[in-house]
Amino acid sequence: PLTNYQPGKRVGVQAAPPADTEIDWKAYMEEVEGFANGTLDYTQLKGDTGPLVYPAGFVYIFLGLYYATGRGTDIRLAQYLFAGLYLLNLLLVFRIYCRTNKVPPYVFFFMCCASYRIHSIFVLRLFNDPVAMAILFLAINLFLEEHWSWGCFLFSLAVSVKMNILLFAPGLLFLLLQRFGLLGCIPKLCICALLQVVLGLPFLLVNPVGYLTRSFDLGRQFQFKWTVNWRFLPEEVFQNRAFHTTLLLAHLAGLGLFALHRWHRSKESILALLKDPAERKHASPPLTIVFILFSSNFLGVCCSRSLHYQFYVWYFHTLPYLLWCTPTTKLAHMPKVLLLGVIELCWNTYPSTVCSSLSLHICHGLVLLQLWYGTAPPPAPHTPQPSRRPSAISKKAQ
Repeated sequence: PLTNYQPGKRVGVQAAPPADTEIDWKAYMEEVEGFANGTLDYTQLKGDTGPLVYPAGFVYIFLGLYYATGRGTDIRLAQYLFAGLYLLNLLLVFRIYCRTNKVPPYVFFFMCCASYRIHSIFVLRLFNDPVAMAILFLAINLFLEEHWSWGCFLFSLAVSVKMNILLFAPGLLFLLLQRFGLLGCIPKLCICALLQVVLGLPFLLVNPVGYLTRSFDLGRQFQFKWTVNWRFLPEEVFQNRAFHTTLLLAHLAGLGLFALHRWHRSKESILALLKDPAERKHASPPLTIVFILFSSNFLGVCCSRSLHYQFYVWYFHTLPYLLWCTPTTKLAHMPKVLLLGVIELCWNTYPSTVCSSLSLHICHGLVLLQLWYGTAPPPAPHTPQPSRRPSAISKKAQ
């Protein structure tokens, strides 16, 4: 429900402790307030929850919300704005699904109406994750329309709001190489890099090291009490650097296997992607842009060091496609719907338990298995070897 913000009063949600519901919004407003007051040293931008750890695009967007909501005090208006963002996000996602034409219509009911957690992330908690994902889905729509430069621009803008968008980056790099070759994709990558420089320039000029280490900190430690996916591990294992390295290697191995055997369908070596498309011997079959991007992100989610409750929005809207992009018999629809339900249940269990986190990993594993086996290239047709002996007919002809 939409709720008025009152200083000193916490707004409660059933699935989370009442004392925590306004923490992120308040922290966001405190972080951008420092920028509004003229602070350009990124290390000095802080809130109740700690230092600012998002790139510059986040600062500009939430600074706009800061002024639009009376310096962050009109929480009801902010929730209405995020409700509009939720509807826009659905529109962008539906447009992607209409282009792919793989998911049965009844599944969209679950996407719209059956996720308490997603509604909470968007409209009640006002996280920055939905903002980043909405921009990302707009970029994917542009990729589908072959507007690659504008798509890369918006992809980079989404990264500047929250770094989780980088989980889509391996898939995007593969698509750019396949579409343009090595030399052709360099301008598109320059668009992504240049936007990051332009957005971060005010902070880079004052304290470049502080900006880069704070906004693109890949080594941040997460608190064990918030983890959704690794609750069954002891906390010392969860915080262990060797465990993090293992997850990173698993992630890279998964990306490599999918790139070699599921994304790449040409008869040539994958190194042929570095050539200009006109110089390749065999034309690559048409690639499913959505499959490559969504599976790239899903592999990253499966190997994440920690998933917090707001991270559900990172892949919630991609799950129906991942489940139904493979050939599906009538009897297989119900298990897929059940899988969606179990994943939703895991994300709505607060605090997470050993059972919920294990169940989430099992569900992720089942999705990966059906992606791997359901998208395997068909076996090459067997052509019988010609006999060494001439046939009777050929002898007669001689």
